[in-house]
Amino acid sequence: MKGDPILYVRRGCQWCREARNFFATHGASLEIRDVDEDYVHLQRLVEVSGQANTPTFEMDDFIVTDFNVDELIDELDERPDIKRSLGILDDEPVG
Repeated sequence: MKGDPILYVRRGCQWCREARNFFATHGASLEIRDVDEDYVHLQRLVEVSGQANTPTFEMDDFIVTDFNVDELIDELDERPDIKRSLGILDDEPVG
């Protein structure tokens, strides 16, 4: 992996807050880029995803755009390698 995964967000975005909480709950290390605070972040978001909606998650070639947490989980289920590298486990350890 080239660096930390990136989560593009906007102020006041409910889905962005939910996504940040989801990743925080799982202890995933992310770079948070607020596209309202820095136009360069918005430009990069459009460059990698072809759109400007948030939240958008970028990790190498894995991009999930304009999602809610359930949609993100569905996408992560298709990429267990990404899910594992984020530390998101399917089952909580017993005991």
